[in-house]
Amino acid sequence: MARRSSAAPAADPWPWIGMAAMPCVLFLYGASALVAPWWVVALLVVVWVVLFVQCCRWWSSHPRRLPWVAAAATLAWFVTLVAGAALLGWS
Repeated sequence: MARRSSAAPAADPWPWIGMAAMPCVLFLYGASALVAPWWVVALLVVVWVVLFVQCCRWWSSHPRRLPWVAAAATLAWFVTLVAGAALLGWS
């Protein structure tokens, strides 16, 4: 007779890491108000809300994607501010 293991599978840390990074990204988006126009900050926050909702949807089905969503949100913030500073003179 085969024995079954009663130990629960190890919890995957990736969704927790991704969701912990999302408030950090929101902080970056909010701090952008120091250098970017208000409408850019508002647009970034709308993008963040959409990405956060997507993270909530992917929590169980695709948990390893959540850190990548947070990384993409950080990259979008960086590119937006660098491009705005270089091309539009934000400072």
